[in-house]
Amino acid sequence: MKAYVFPGQASQFEGMGKDMYESSTLAKELFEQANDLLGFRITDVMFEGSAEDLKQTKVTQPAVFLHSIVKAKMAGNDFVPDVVAGHSLGELSALVAAEALSFEDGLKLVYGRAMAMQKACEIEPGTMAAILGLDDELVEQVCNDIDEVVVAANYNCPGQLVISGSVKGVEMAAEQLKAAGARRALMLPVGGAFHSPLMKPAQDELQAAIEAVNFSNPRCPVYQNVTAKAETDATAIKHNLIAQLTSPVRWTQAMKNMIADGVSEFIEVGGNGKTLQGFVKKVDRAFPTRAL
Repeated sequence: MKAYVFPGQASQFEGMGKDMYESSTLAKELFEQANDLLGFRITDVMFEGSAEDLKQTKVTQPAVFLHSIVKAKMAGNDFVPDVVAGHSLGELSALVAAEALSFEDGLKLVYGRAMAMQKACEIEPGTMAAILGLDDELVEQVCNDIDEVVVAANYNCPGQLVISGSVKGVEMAAEQLKAAGARRALMLPVGGAFHSPLMKPAQDELQAAIEAVNFSNPRCPVYQNVTAKAETDATAIKHNLIAQLTSPVRWTQAMKNMIADGVSEFIEVGGNGKTLQGFVKKVDRAFPTRAL
């Protein structure tokens, strides 16, 4: 059973998509359609922009989404997923690839999500830190004991959990976790506390946009971030997608559930093609992975 998995923010790279645009008529049409829908030429930033240009939230999220979806559509009849999943932003890519959402609606939601998150960062500045080398339970316990907003946000793979919250809360937790034996507590270069309660203003804004869009039952099960379980019902998918912005990304749990449910290969679609493969290898080094 094949799982196609879609990366989120931080998988972008300079020149992303340029080769596809230049070699495929279908890719060119999709990229130009995206330029029209967004109202600015995102392709100019993707193909010619610097790493700094690509870091802007309003660019990063649609750029990563576009790169993944164009890659999947270029594969044509060879793209036959048994199951799909996406990490954070990548969940929207996965839903479009599984035909639960149209390309147009998916892109509009991605852009709306990016802008809502940007606004939430301005209302309530926060940050995130990657904690390496500790059990998840210990990280959760330290966060729970701190009298500030700080939560486990991204369960990326065994031994790597990202925490999120107020600047003070994350800094306090990082210090305590280093003292508790973390191999590293690395502050991340982000402007906000993604997947934490501080994203509530963005969630409220995105909820209205999600509820206005038509979702279909997907062509295959989608393992969602909030539950880490396979979902096939459009209503449940919508509900989980709304909850995602303030809830943790349970990627470790989703990978383990996919393997338990019979997935025999993970195929990463888009971005640098390495991030999610790396996470799978932390679950089981021998497990087959590749990039599309």
